[in-house]
Amino acid sequence: MSGDLKEIQAPIQQNLAEFEKKFRASMKSPVALLNIITGYILRHKGKQMRPMFVFLSAGVCGNINESTYRAASLIELLHTATLVHDDVVDESNYRRGFLSINALWRNKIAVLVGDYLLSKGMLLALENDEVDLLKLVSKATREMSEGELLQIEKARRLDVTEEVYFEIIRKKTASLIAACCATGAASARSEPFIIQKMHAFGENVGMAFQIKDDLFDYESNDLVGKPNGLDIKEKKLTLPLIRMLSESDRKKKKQFMHIIRRRAQNSEKIAGLIREVHSSDGILYARKKMTEYQDKAFLILHEFADSPFREAMEKLVRFTTERNR
Repeated sequence: MSGDLKEIQAPIQQNLAEFEKKFRASMKSPVALLNIITGYILRHKGKQMRPMFVFLSAGVCGNINESTYRAASLIELLHTATLVHDDVVDESNYRRGFLSINALWRNKIAVLVGDYLLSKGMLLALENDEVDLLKLVSKATREMSEGELLQIEKARRLDVTEEVYFEIIRKKTASLIAACCATGAASARSEPFIIQKMHAFGENVGMAFQIKDDLFDYESNDLVGKPNGLDIKEKKLTLPLIRMLSESDRKKKKQFMHIIRRRAQNSEKIAGLIREVHSSDGILYARKKMTEYQDKAFLILHEFADSPFREAMEKLVRFTTERNR
């Protein structure tokens, strides 16, 4: 883990260590196969940025308590379930450099494991009378599904405008980070307007996060973990490409759209398209939009009193837009 993340985690280091234990316990099952699979998931977990958003939000708004641990577990159960299901949908055999659940145990078991994790999350909330947390997370789940389906629909028709792109990423990515921050605030027993404020903060962070992720598609492979042009090959129109197309004359736009429609698997053609994006202002424009969302997030964050939690949250936001992968 990078030094940057360790520094960010400093105010919540003990909370995260305790969370690890509680989260592991929340995944337990009397079914041995489930325990083997969830153990595998836990061994290959990511940076746990989402629980960090939950704990830091609670710290910014008030006090970290048992409800905060449940909020973080609820978010992480949902997030893990969606990753397991996504690998089935995408027919992906790897997750973070390791074999995916569907690759090791096949699709049927992977889908059931995802369902199990979702149900554990719902029960965790209901058994502890955390209906407010469940509402926030359920709304995010609905929006994530809508965002994915909207992206699939638009990939078929290739009619993604800048406005539609922002709607897709708001639902698909930003909704979950917004839920992290809102549940963190709710766990600290904040007033509804504070919860809404933290939701808006998280949504802006999520928008910046996804634009940064989409920019990776236009960078060299030695810097990032995903290959050049993967989004284009999957006919996903992201902001740098949308911008380049909107600035192209009718003839060039027709040529570019033909490449995306008919030759999306031709690496040479895709490389040419990426060069065109770099020649335009598509990359700079996307970075500008990413910074605008980040600045909106900071404006909201700075309405809260200065504290080690607020300082760490600001660093975490910067980390999301300055990371290399």
